[in-house]
Amino acid sequence: MSTHEGEQLVVHEPGTGRATWAMGSLFEHLLERGQSDRLGVALVTQPPGIATPLHRHSQEAEAFFVLEGRLSYQAGEELHELYDGCFIHLPQGVPHAFRIRGDSPAKLLALTAPAGLLHLYDEVGLPAAERRLPGEDGQTPEVEIPKWVEVGPRYGLEVVGPPIPE
Repeated sequence: MSTHEGEQLVVHEPGTGRATWAMGSLFEHLLERGQSDRLGVALVTQPPGIATPLHRHSQEAEAFFVLEGRLSYQAGEELHELYDGCFIHLPQGVPHAFRIRGDSPAKLLALTAPAGLLHLYDEVGLPAAERRLPGEDGQTPEVEIPKWVEVGPRYGLEVVGPPIPE
């Protein structure tokens, strides 16, 4: 079987992807730079209430498939309510933000093209000790947010507005 340059065949059984805690969330890396230059993929578990500020990416397009949970997702001027089975694609440069809704965590399949953006979470987060949401063993926002401010611009991440209100 041949592969394109910069691309590898990758197979993960459940729970075997490299894992990172960031944003109070669990990122299980399924396909990352070094395995594919064109696509990054992670299984993301995020607790209720987690929200991003309105931001954009100058280097990547992103897409999310909601496996379970509910979230409000702002893309440009539009607000979308997403739930199990919903899909959203964000072209490069489109300002976006989300907030996890409800009482249970959301689980998303996150895709970036090209690969590389998901390494941002490694730089601001911590290697996950276990395949679960971080607790006291995670970082506080006071520790993590300054890292986002420092590292984000190197990944083409620009904050352009506040989070979606609660």
